[in-house]
Amino acid sequence: MSRIAYVNGRYLPLSGAKVAIEDRGFQFADGVYEVCEVRGGRLVDERRHVARLDRSLNEIRIARPMSAAALSIVLRETVRRNRVRDGIVYLQITRGVARRDFSFPQANTPPSVVVTARSNDLARLERMAEEGIAVITLPDIRWQRVDIKSVALLPNVLAKQTARDRGAREAWLVDAQGRVTEGASSNAWIVSRDGTLITHPLGRDILPGVTRSVVIDVIKAQGLVFEERGFSVEEAYAAREAFVTSASQIVLPVVSIDGRPVGNGAPGLIATALRRDYHAHAELT
Repeated sequence: MSRIAYVNGRYLPLSGAKVAIEDRGFQFADGVYEVCEVRGGRLVDERRHVARLDRSLNEIRIARPMSAAALSIVLRETVRRNRVRDGIVYLQITRGVARRDFSFPQANTPPSVVVTARSNDLARLERMAEEGIAVITLPDIRWQRVDIKSVALLPNVLAKQTARDRGAREAWLVDAQGRVTEGASSNAWIVSRDGTLITHPLGRDILPGVTRSVVIDVIKAQGLVFEERGFSVEEAYAAREAFVTSASQIVLPVVSIDGRPVGNGAPGLIATALRRDYHAHAELT
């Protein structure tokens, strides 16, 4: 079955789906996006993703192209047409098509909207969670508003490729003070030797992860000790456990950082329990 994409009001075969050459998303990365997990054919935490989308749009001054109800219909129809039971749905909104100029186009320029969906191999993801993943650390060279879920992801692409070249799945980005901010496509967590879960606080230097926020709910429900603060690479090396969170991966244990084993070098009990209980706290609609 050929995949289907929603592009500016039309559902089209992916092979024939196109945007204009002067779309500002292509010319300037002038747009934002969201990725929502699909579980059993239902959207996971749609409300929180749409709220973050609205915030990103507001921060870069793009008008919402359709109502929340209409957007919900488009997301679900794209999932349905692609027969996705377990996977992700991807939404991108740009400032639209206009003559290439750095200044914003006329106010009546309609935003461009693209939605795609694809299935995930759940068995593969579970095997990965059972084995754990490796991460490396790299300097954080991104722009200073990574709290906006912008499509301008070149630094993230370079970090992910460097990780892959070094046999790792993810790169943890480190600021000028030597603190881990987040992963190239995930939020970063450690569990200290005394069992405290630690992740970087919200601010302009990290993305406010939807999965991150749900994991915090799970942590509170499990009665675990939790701190939002920066942590150093050295703290990460010495941690009892480490893990990453994202919509496409939920909770993935980290078993090595820069080639050094985390804890005993196997997925930790806390990360495993958070992954197990995640969907009991998420919103499925």
